[in-house]
Amino acid sequence: MDRTLSKRPASGFTMTELIITVAIVAILLAIGIPSFKYVTVSNRISTEVNGLLGDLQFARSEAVKQGLPVTVCASNNATSANPTCSGAPAWQNGWIVFLDSNSNQTVDPGEQVVRTQSQFSSTDTFVPDNGALSWVTFNREGYASTNAVVIVTLQLHDSTNTAAWTRCLAVTPVGMLTTQKAGVGNCT
Repeated sequence: MDRTLSKRPASGFTMTELIITVAIVAILLAIGIPSFKYVTVSNRISTEVNGLLGDLQFARSEAVKQGLPVTVCASNNATSANPTCSGAPAWQNGWIVFLDSNSNQTVDPGEQVVRTQSQFSSTDTFVPDNGALSWVTFNREGYASTNAVVIVTLQLHDSTNTAAWTRCLAVTPVGMLTTQKAGVGNCT
C-alpha cells in the first residue's frame, strides 16, 4: 500500500493579514461613526421642528376650513385625558391643537382638541427667541396672533447646543411659517 501524504496548503489567516484587516475596520469605524451621529441627530432635529411646523399648518388650514379660531399652545400634559395649555414657552414638553371658539387660548368645555404632541424623548430644547411665545392662534382668515412680538422665532437646540443642528421656526402675523438652519435669517 502506497501512502502518500497530501500536501495541502494550510488554511486560515496569517497574523499580518489579521492585523491589516483589523486596522482597516478601525479606520472605517473612525470615519463612519461621527457621520452616523450627525445623520441621526440631524434627522431627530428635523423631525421635531417639522412636527410643530406640520401642526401649525394644520391649525391654520382648520381655522380657515372651520371658520373659527384654532390655537396651538405649549402643554405639559398634552397626552392626558384633559390637556391644557401650560402658559410656559417650553415647546419641547409637548403641545396641543384645539378649536378655540372664544379665542381665549384655553381649552374650555366643548372645545375639541384635534391634535396632540407629547414631550420630546430627547433633551433638546424648543423655545422662542424672545422667551415669551406659549401659543399661536389662527383666525378664520388664516392670520396668526401670538402673545409675543410681531415675528416670532422658535429655536430648536440639541443638548450640546451645536450650531450645525440648530433649527428655527418663524411665525409671522399673516400666518406664514418658515424653517431655517442656524446662521440663516433670524436663526442663531
